[in-house]
Amino acid sequence: MALRTPLHDIHVRSGARMVEFAGWDMPVQYEGILAEHAAVRTRVGLFDVSHMGEVVFRGPKALEALNRVFTNDLSKVADGQAQYGCLCREDGGIVDDVVVYRRAANDLLVCVNASNRQKDFDWLAAHAGGADVKNESDDWAQLALQGPKAAELLQRLTKVNLSQMKSYRFGHGEVAGVACIVARTGYTGEDGFELFCASAEGPRLWEALMAAGKPEGIAPCGLGARDSLRLEMAYRLYGSDMDDGTTPLEAGLAWVVKLDKGDFVGRDALLRQKEQGLTRKLVGFQLVEPGIARHGYPVLQDGRKVGVVTSGTKSPSLGTSIGLAYVPPALAAEGSSFAVEIRGKPVAAQAVKTPFYTRK
Repeated sequence: MALRTPLHDIHVRSGARMVEFAGWDMPVQYEGILAEHAAVRTRVGLFDVSHMGEVVFRGPKALEALNRVFTNDLSKVADGQAQYGCLCREDGGIVDDVVVYRRAANDLLVCVNASNRQKDFDWLAAHAGGADVKNESDDWAQLALQGPKAAELLQRLTKVNLSQMKSYRFGHGEVAGVACIVARTGYTGEDGFELFCASAEGPRLWEALMAAGKPEGIAPCGLGARDSLRLEMAYRLYGSDMDDGTTPLEAGLAWVVKLDKGDFVGRDALLRQKEQGLTRKLVGFQLVEPGIARHGYPVLQDGRKVGVVTSGTKSPSLGTSIGLAYVPPALAAEGSSFAVEIRGKPVAAQAVKTPFYTRK
């Protein structure tokens, strides 16, 4: 049976269409993907992301131990700051992409992808390096309040000073009487917040936000809009755009790989790959003929398969068909032409600059 978040009953009661995702019974849409997507781009939307996992590193060796398995550099991060990066295997393959919230040098929360909760915990625990590593995934509910009106709405419900909180910073405080970690992070490309609270408090927090957000036209949102929003930003999705068989350099995440910070798991392999040169690169593309590219569709050059689409959709904001694909480096430059095979026919495509969408 699929797992359920603490907000499952609310979704069902609210008429959400439920689907299985990463072993969880999750809302894919309420009113509809296009309406929910538009709500986040123009007003504010609320997502249940409690299926994500939380692994905590504690103790005097916590920072050192976590930095040893993380591609980015946590020593450059202040308390109250979050940092995005990858966990890599020795061969450079991506175990997961995660966000680390540094509460203190001896207390770091790692937010991991839903499909990798157990895998990541097992892997992190095996590389604990003297830190106390605990899987707290079941203890937390996580809600994402996203959109241009998110701050205005949230500020009415909390004493945490949001005007002083920059992107990728977080604080602690009550939201509608519920104790939360309030983080200015998200997966939509809009301003917004992710709220972590005790799992039992998740439903109360959801209902308080939905009630308070009526003047802003708040919309409950499902995984469908979350996917179209993140793809417009070219944010990677683990399991689609990258996995254990791809490296951060191939996935276009070199900016979160700090090869000069000292040793970390996977560093030698990534150094080698950088020196030898990549054989494939993840690139953003736009179809220049009608069609929609989907995960797994072949990328063609002169009728020959040279790559594969990892994500694709018709962008609700732009009205064009966009996607991400692994292609040879020669085809990764902006303006390069290739084709995507859709239902047995080649459809012309062009490599474009990402993100596809830029916030006004």
